[in-house]
Amino acid sequence: MKITIETLVRADLDQVWKAWNTPEDIKQWNAASDDWHTTRSTVDLREGGKFLSRMEAKDGSFGFDFEGTYTRVVPQQTIEYRMEDGREVQSEFVAQADGVLIKSTFDAESENSPEMQRAGWQAILDNFARHVEAKA
Repeated sequence: MKITIETLVRADLDQVWKAWNTPEDIKQWNAASDDWHTTRSTVDLREGGKFLSRMEAKDGSFGFDFEGTYTRVVPQQTIEYRMEDGREVQSEFVAQADGVLIKSTFDAESENSPEMQRAGWQAILDNFARHVEAKA
């Protein structure tokens, strides 16, 4: 099963692309709720390159590495990657008159409900939009 989320970021494509792929920015926006944060991020943005975001509960009770390998990178258009568990993700960046539409489609996992997965990924995407718009 594939799940798709999207948002419109009111900023230019250069700002959006940079914030999506810069570890210092990723640590600012990559959380589904206020009680989580990303403590470490690495990005090797090229086909065959790897990324990692260390996501942790702020109270220290739980954490995990979200990581994968880029399978396709078209600068300022598309990023595709395969997560460590084999699931695949595609994110598209489409410049529009009022900003950049980001659309991400990912393979669902079997542990959590599709609704919970959609909500979590959408919350992160919404945090991203707020982060970029605040900097713009």
